[in-house]
Amino acid sequence: MTLQPEHEVKEAKKNPESGAGSSPRRFTWEEIGLRTGRGHPQQERWLVIDRKVYDISQFYRRHPGGARVISHFAGQDATEVFVAFHVNHALVRKYMSSLLIGELTPDEISMKPSKNILLVEDFRELRATIERMGLLNPNGLFFFLNFLQILLLEAASWITLWYFGTSLVPFLISAVLLTTSLSQAGYLQHDLGHFSVFSKPKWNHVVQKFVIGQLLGLPASWWNLRHAQHHAKTNCFLKDPDLNMHPWFTLGKVLSVELGMKKKFMPYNHQHKYFFVTLPPFLFPVYFQYFPLHKTIQRRDWADLAWMLSFYIRFFLTYEPLLGVKSLLGFYLLIRVLESIWLVWVTQMNHIPMNIDYDKNLDWFSTQLQATCNVDQSLFNDWFTGHLNFHIEHHLFPTMPRHNYWKVAPLVKSLCAKHGIEYHCKPLLTGFADIV
Repeated sequence: MTLQPEHEVKEAKKNPESGAGSSPRRFTWEEIGLRTGRGHPQQERWLVIDRKVYDISQFYRRHPGGARVISHFAGQDATEVFVAFHVNHALVRKYMSSLLIGELTPDEISMKPSKNILLVEDFRELRATIERMGLLNPNGLFFFLNFLQILLLEAASWITLWYFGTSLVPFLISAVLLTTSLSQAGYLQHDLGHFSVFSKPKWNHVVQKFVIGQLLGLPASWWNLRHAQHHAKTNCFLKDPDLNMHPWFTLGKVLSVELGMKKKFMPYNHQHKYFFVTLPPFLFPVYFQYFPLHKTIQRRDWADLAWMLSFYIRFFLTYEPLLGVKSLLGFYLLIRVLESIWLVWVTQMNHIPMNIDYDKNLDWFSTQLQATCNVDQSLFNDWFTGHLNFHIEHHLFPTMPRHNYWKVAPLVKSLCAKHGIEYHCKPLLTGFADIV
């Protein structure tokens, strides 16, 4: 196919409705595929939503969800991820109108051949079904009880030290109780970050800042910008920040060979051994202490910084009178190590054993089913993992409240069976072992 002359493209961006009979300008996938923000022409970024072509070259830096997550779809069709991520589609489309420069030519297919069109259509029907069933609507009582649990666990931690003293046994019991509170708070802020606790996005934002800042000591903006990329391009090397473990680890069948042969920074043939003494115990007490703080100051996000500091001030004022400064530092390090081990094993069992590769621009359903797996349902597994044992459903419908995952799981399994896609589900301990 021939490309439009550059002057016609520029004119199209100025007036998407220009042309005979005020018809919109038309573009081919070949033209769109060149606008990825890399190389010619002029670092432009275009993407497609419902056959409409949008120029995000200037907008991507102002994108509320972050510049990187929207840039990952430059030169591609972003319809499915647009629907999955946004709660109020009509409102967002209203603000997108200024970015519209045209649409696909009539003879162009709606998506590239790398995507399974029949599967995309069936998945859209599935989403319409769950919307009719009300499965995207949150249950306020569920999340209130979850929040109450977090507060009670933290109170029990303090009361244990206050009543029983600071000898070894009460010290350890208190640390376990507080670690459990922190882990459950981590799951709750995760729900808030996905707009699945309140029906209005504004309330999710406000309460998330309190939960992740005051209860965990982390910045909401940093987490949201990072986590959105993970969901948008799950297990896609160079696009999913959760895979950014090189040079310490090489992940995936393709990349472990490619990077391991070229860059021998570490003894990768032994990484399944040194994994235990590096990532699980030290991700939270080391990386999550320094990097989020550095990024928050760098971005001058003073509101998030204030929330983070409020956690440390409250923690010091609450526990220092009981423990003293030296024991307090040991107590803090212990709970962070325990929290890190808990959450690393829970979050990594859903992705590390699955397919990891460069972005193949597959359809949304195929991308998530290749990159995620589930763990068997039980009351303990649901609680222990914050319902992330239903990770397939969570990635397919990121704004769905977690208490509804079990309801949609049979529908997802049926769609997998129809299209011959494997639905991975395993026992909890098998999920842990598969990381190794």
